[in-house]
Amino acid sequence: MESTFSSPAEAALQREAGVPGLLTPLPDLDRVYELERVAGFVRDLGCERVALQFPDQLLGDAVAVAARLEDTTGSKMFILGDTAYGSCCVDVLGAEQAGAQALVHFGPACLSPPARPLPVTFVLGHRSVALELCAKAFEAQNPDPKAPVVLLSEPACAHALEALATLLRPRYQDLLVSSPALPLPVGSLSPEPKPLERFGRRFPLAPGRRLEEYGAFFVGGSEASPDLDLDPDLSRLLLGWAPGQPFSSCCPDTGKTQDEGARAGRLRARRQYLVERARDARVVGLLAGTLGVAQHREALAHLRNLTQAAGKRSYVLALGRPTPAKLANFPEMDVFVLLACPLGALSPQLSGSFFRPILAPCELEASCNPAWPPPGLAPYLTHYADLLPGSPFHVPLPPPESELWETPDVSLITGELRPPPAWKSSNDPGSLAVTPRPQLELAESSPAASFLSSRSWQGLEPRLGQTPVTEAVSGRRGIAIAYEDEGNS
Repeated sequence: MESTFSSPAEAALQREAGVPGLLTPLPDLDRVYELERVAGFVRDLGCERVALQFPDQLLGDAVAVAARLEDTTGSKMFILGDTAYGSCCVDVLGAEQAGAQALVHFGPACLSPPARPLPVTFVLGHRSVALELCAKAFEAQNPDPKAPVVLLSEPACAHALEALATLLRPRYQDLLVSSPALPLPVGSLSPEPKPLERFGRRFPLAPGRRLEEYGAFFVGGSEASPDLDLDPDLSRLLLGWAPGQPFSSCCPDTGKTQDEGARAGRLRARRQYLVERARDARVVGLLAGTLGVAQHREALAHLRNLTQAAGKRSYVLALGRPTPAKLANFPEMDVFVLLACPLGALSPQLSGSFFRPILAPCELEASCNPAWPPPGLAPYLTHYADLLPGSPFHVPLPPPESELWETPDVSLITGELRPPPAWKSSNDPGSLAVTPRPQLELAESSPAASFLSSRSWQGLEPRLGQTPVTEAVSGRRGIAIAYEDEGNS
């Protein structure tokens, strides 16, 4: 017995705990995992307990890496796997439970600042890059030697960007090389002038230059990756890059290039559709998708204020990683908003697997804030911290008497005119209105209560004193998904 929101009972016994991946040969461990640099990081801090965080595909090497580091440093190593949310974020909570004094993160990372101070170093990996093939592909995509272009890459290919730029600079005059926005070593001074940090990368722009002036050449990915499996790191670059600038990607193994303009247009169209769904929604579910990234509590309070100002009801749900089965327990929600790191909010989701759309915080901001977006902003913000006060991209809500709240708005999905939101502060007694029921019971009036009253089955009724007393009889045996008397249907 299987449906959209459930799976066979036998699947729980046959499921493997993560994807083991290929084991790295022991002689290559030092090079692949940069064990010499990691050992120096541990010795410099004098840590006795260190947490090693691995994604699922690298867990097969975790024991060998931990043993090698323990022999080299003499410190106790703890392996962190199966994180509650995304493996790209630093698992500060898991490290605290192990009593770790520092953390080493292996594999792809979103490079979001952790919620609590903890010494962290990242091992992004070293993927081989065919420099000559990539240089020829760059020249084919950018025939104008004076056009400004930024070299981007997936984290595992970042080590090769400077070498690629060395091959290209004799011909190209305006070439900018990005680098991962890794945390600076303890005690080091920040460079002057401070480079621009965006999309988890640093851009050493010259004074007076803007990132929106540059095209992009991305090194990473594979030759053919469908839109559903698009890497979330590439997705945030395509969404956040200036729409009028060219953007191309290059496979580091073969040098095959692809113009990403069409795919970026499809991503933006999909996000615009989600904004319209959020404007039509009356009940919004706010999914706590991270507890270890900085400012997640401030962002949650900001999203709740947005929904209240737009006349919507919001509910905060802490469910871990969202799955169709979990979210199906909340049918009264019209949309869900995933408060997570930039990569977690843009992770690929199978079409039709969730019965309600899942939005990113930027889409909720665009749907609830009538002052969004002011001119000159990036077309899409991928990190919720960019929406908070103090950020150069923050847009405050208009005052209640502003005409922006009264602007007529027509839904592009239903074609109906949307009513203006009713502004009610939390101190307004009208926001706690109660409605009488036939039995003279009082309950708070809310969209969720209205949804429950419209359902044909509203739960078990006590019926005290109305049911005759009988002897106990044998009931049904089995589990709810397949009782013994139901057969195999």
